[in-house]
Amino acid sequence: MADDADLFRADAYAKTCTARVVAADDGAIVLDRTVFYPTGGGQPGDTGTLTWDGGAVAIVDTIKGGGGGVVHVPAPGAALPPAGMAVEAAIDWDRRYRHMRMHTTMHLLCSIIPADVTGGQVGADKSRLDFNLPGQPLDKAEIQAALDQRIAAGHPVAVLWIDEDELARRPELVRTLSVKPPVGSGRVRLVCIGPQNNPVDLQPCGGTHVANTTEIGLVAVGKIENKGKQNRRVSITLAD
Repeated sequence: MADDADLFRADAYAKTCTARVVAADDGAIVLDRTVFYPTGGGQPGDTGTLTWDGGAVAIVDTIKGGGGGVVHVPAPGAALPPAGMAVEAAIDWDRRYRHMRMHTTMHLLCSIIPADVTGGQVGADKSRLDFNLPGQPLDKAEIQAALDQRIAAGHPVAVLWIDEDELARRPELVRTLSVKPPVGSGRVRLVCIGPQNNPVDLQPCGGTHVANTTEIGLVAVGKIENKGKQNRRVSITLAD
């Protein structure tokens, strides 16, 4: 599937699309275009439904397939659309939007804690980031206040693209130690929060995000835990 067929990359707010089935078997449905985000970058794959003339199937997960394609995982035992069939693809929007709010919050958390990220997970209700901070304490109240301020400030969130040579010249853009941005296509997708000439946060990311930080709403900083000698885990929950 070509990048321009991954509709979620260009428009995270696209809830539905028409598409054609390229292939379908018991564990995988591939479409020629999709709004479904596949698991990656700590963000879970979308769920939702595919409907067609005479049928429908629940999609219980979305993952990356070979060659970078998107695989829609159907409910076990469900009837599948035949290859070539036109379908209407619809994501579970409430779940996706919570992921967008949470994923954007994780970027803001990176802007507050100036340390490399060793791991993380985005969830609809609770998310976390692990930071490489050996022996350094974190103040929960200070993190909460900083998050509240950045969310309320109404910073725009935009997607930018740079070529791989520029990324190589700016290694500070990559905050994650365990996961590196994919290379080989000639360009890298960045998510920019705030003005481009003075961003609040700027880093490679292929996930989906809200368009403005005010959309995040109220969040709560949870426990700050020690995970081994180096890692400090910060958990975040959505308040609604």
